[in-house]
Amino acid sequence: MKRSNFDPLSANSLGRQVRIAAFCILVAFGILIMRLWYLQIVNGSLYRSRSEYNRIRLEDVAPFRGVILDRNGEILVKNRPSYNLYVIPEEVQDKALLLKRLNLLGDIDPERAEKRLTAGARKHPFKPVCLKTDISRDRLARIETHLYDLAGVMIKVKPQRHYCYGRLASHLLGYLGEINEAQLKSGEFKDTKAGDLIGKTGIEWKWQSKLNGKRGGEQVEVDAAGRRIRLISRKPPVSGLDIALTIDKELQIQAEKALSGKQGAIVAMDPMNGEVLAMASNPSYDPNLFIKGMDRETWQQIVLSQSHPLQNRVLTGQYPPGSVFKIVVALAGLQEGVITPDDEFFCGGTFFLGNSRYRCWKKYGHGHIDLMRALVESCDVYFYNVGKKLGVDRIASYAKQVGLGKPTGVGLQNEKGGLVPTKKWKVRRWGVPWQGGETISTSIGQSFVLVTPIQMASLISMVFNGGIIYEPQVTRWIKKTNGETVLEMTPRVKQKPDIDPEYLEMVKEALVGVVNNPHGTGSKARLEDIKVAGKTGTAQVVALQDDREGQKEPEVPWKYRDHAWFVAAAPADAPKIAVAVLVEHGGHGGSAAAPIARLLIRTYLSEPADREKGGEDEPGTHFTGNSPQVPGHTVNP
Repeated sequence: MKRSNFDPLSANSLGRQVRIAAFCILVAFGILIMRLWYLQIVNGSLYRSRSEYNRIRLEDVAPFRGVILDRNGEILVKNRPSYNLYVIPEEVQDKALLLKRLNLLGDIDPERAEKRLTAGARKHPFKPVCLKTDISRDRLARIETHLYDLAGVMIKVKPQRHYCYGRLASHLLGYLGEINEAQLKSGEFKDTKAGDLIGKTGIEWKWQSKLNGKRGGEQVEVDAAGRRIRLISRKPPVSGLDIALTIDKELQIQAEKALSGKQGAIVAMDPMNGEVLAMASNPSYDPNLFIKGMDRETWQQIVLSQSHPLQNRVLTGQYPPGSVFKIVVALAGLQEGVITPDDEFFCGGTFFLGNSRYRCWKKYGHGHIDLMRALVESCDVYFYNVGKKLGVDRIASYAKQVGLGKPTGVGLQNEKGGLVPTKKWKVRRWGVPWQGGETISTSIGQSFVLVTPIQMASLISMVFNGGIIYEPQVTRWIKKTNGETVLEMTPRVKQKPDIDPEYLEMVKEALVGVVNNPHGTGSKARLEDIKVAGKTGTAQVVALQDDREGQKEPEVPWKYRDHAWFVAAAPADAPKIAVAVLVEHGGHGGSAAAPIARLLIRTYLSEPADREKGGEDEPGTHFTGNSPQVPGHTVNP
């Protein structure tokens, strides 16, 4: 019988090893199950979104903003393609290295880009962050060549706003800026999100909701590197509406040329319906700068400039009207019966009120003078007498009737109303009673009286359209891209002053004489083939000191020189254009402002082929800064 080779010790050892192996296997499976549970249950949604995002991506399709045209269909503002650089924060492996490469290839600002990426990764890691807009074609080619090595980088083509003529009508058109948090939360800007550009001023602001359009979207399949494979579905964007303005591009060009080298404002208007034909303010700015983005230094230069290039002087510039205000005083005197057209006052060059002396611009006076001559030759003493008879409150009543002292209602941002003083106003504002001498100064458009250029254009329009004050309009129509009209503007009557048409005719006749009479102060606005009517005004910014009486204008510091005004309408018998010109510190209205009005009238009423001839013979003036207006007493016409 053979002996058995079974070894119990070996069997026990093997069993122990099997149990250990089984335990290890169970532990491994347990760890695997726990890991699967963690990945599938705890972090399942995260990895599911990552998986989906690596395969399918939702992308915005920006709409084309509506085009802005002039009254004749000339495009002023349009859109052009912009190549923009985006980075998806979640797909970036080495942020520092990526930014270094992009700086070399695309000339980005690494510090600014790093801040944007960090903020984007914290809020929306899968959302593309824009690091640079409007990349040049050379830099675009560089980036596209190395795109495979730039994880998370993508190029998007978006429409970019383009102001075709740079500075032209910049204050009217306005500019775009990035929407801020407060605006996003307000709910006023529909279909917008962080990073979008919206209208900040001008027409871009006024019609933001119409111009903006509605964004679309695309569902695209991409590979692991983020490269686009195919388009799955697309919701097309809806373009914004097109807007035609009332301005005439050629007239606007001439207006801005006329203001070159000056500070001031020009507004031209159709007196029969209130349509604004030109609106120029100088100094100006290029709205394209706000689209491309500007550095802090450039922005500081603009906002801190003493010439205030962002200010629309047509609407927000408030100036003493000078002798243009005599139109209001004449109408008030006639309507109130304190004068008749035949009444005469003696002008010896000086008017006395108590111990105070008020001078006429003509040193030795005009002699015995009636209303017609007083307007034609702009006699100050005549209107001192009329103003004294009326009193400041009656003057103020008629000034308000003709639209002064309140905004015109043109509908653009920050329009000012000017100031029409009264006795109650002075007590309320200064706590002291009104003085008789202040009435004398008010009667020739000085003292506390302030107006805007657009109010002056409305005033001269009222005189020549039969006594109607229209609400100025800058928009003609709004249409869809298919030509369907959404909104068509019609004339809006704002008010009708209580003035006898007979008196309006008397003043009209006198204003024709201002330009066409041999002694008229506005002779430099005269045209041989067109009957022009108008009124000069020279408004002091500081009171005339005794030591300045004999000073010639070039010897007076620029900031202390008078403002030059001229308002005009033509043709006088059937007016098609009314113009208000204001040249800051330009001197006499007859010499500095009247020739500009003449140029604009000639440009607008000439045949289209002859329009380019205007502006070659008009003088320019150098300017260096800006100064506040300080009421004075005695002025020239």
